[in-house]
Amino acid sequence: MTTTPIPRPDHRRHVEVADADPYRRGTARGEQLRTGLPAAIEVYDRLFALGGITPARVRADAERALDAIGRFRPAAHAEIEGIARGAGLEPWRIAALNARTEILAASAAVPPGECTTLVRRAATGAGRPRTFGAQTWDWHVELSAHWHTLESSGARYTVVGLTEDGILGKIGVNSAGLALHFNILGHERDGVGGVPVHVLAATVLAEAGSVAEAVDLVRGAPLGSSGSFALFDGTDGALLDLSPVGVFAVAPDEHGGFVRTNHFLTPVPAAGEKTRLYQPDSGERHDFVRARLAALRPLPDTAEALARCLVTGPGEPPVTCLPDPALPLGQRWASLATVALDPATRTAAILDGTPAELDTRPWRTLTAR
Repeated sequence: MTTTPIPRPDHRRHVEVADADPYRRGTARGEQLRTGLPAAIEVYDRLFALGGITPARVRADAERALDAIGRFRPAAHAEIEGIARGAGLEPWRIAALNARTEILAASAAVPPGECTTLVRRAATGAGRPRTFGAQTWDWHVELSAHWHTLESSGARYTVVGLTEDGILGKIGVNSAGLALHFNILGHERDGVGGVPVHVLAATVLAEAGSVAEAVDLVRGAPLGSSGSFALFDGTDGALLDLSPVGVFAVAPDEHGGFVRTNHFLTPVPAAGEKTRLYQPDSGERHDFVRARLAALRPLPDTAEALARCLVTGPGEPPVTCLPDPALPLGQRWASLATVALDPATRTAAILDGTPAELDTRPWRTLTAR
């Protein structure tokens, strides 16, 4: 397979917002994203159309999602409306970005992306465990210029991390020391109607001060689609299968860590999985990384060292994902970013590059204060 370099902007946008009022916080974010949001929307419009989802249905689905967000968290609804105001767009346009996973669930032509997440618990010199994680964020290469790093304060906790333009949240850590890695999964019952998984991720980071609080929040959310949150703080960790049929906890490995790709790891949602979207790729990546970790001695003792376990090359499962230019729109996957989270230092280290570029591209390290 021929691959091509991933196009990247000369300088990745960093967005900072600080306001206790969610509408004003959203407005400030929308103003900073104003020039780039129309291009991001245009890419998603093409992906929706490719999947046979008409513009009228996109708008109807976005408005349904916005209603569900308002019932769940009025503050998130207000922040989305603020982004629209700041960017000079209609609110349903921003709602469609936040619900892009749920809207695309109806598409047979645009499968979800491929991400790989590792979470490890290691003993410190004082004998206390320290948990940290790393993941690739793999998505359509056409969106390589349409994401940004973020520092958002004014809610219960300050949040730093990575998200797409117009989307409230994705991957990050908060000032309480709660970290969240995010993968997409697929279930036959996925669709619009519940709280979008991206909005739920943003809400967890803004409101939850511990893994226990985060799990309670997630279990109380009405879900219409699937995903996975790897949640960890200074003392605890949880890996969740999220789905329309419930939320299920995955048991840790023998070292107290987790490996996550894009298939369900618990039996109830697995019975309704869209295996055609992810397999055999997801299982191959999962087995490959597990075997790599099992063979390592010593095991990685930092988040950045853990990220090196995500480097793959020719003949190996595509944990490091490079786009194939010969494939059409909707099938050109790329590792758009590599993210390392450390709740002990409340830091998110974000590489605008693949895991294979760890030594050639700079990290941007953000601290949630």
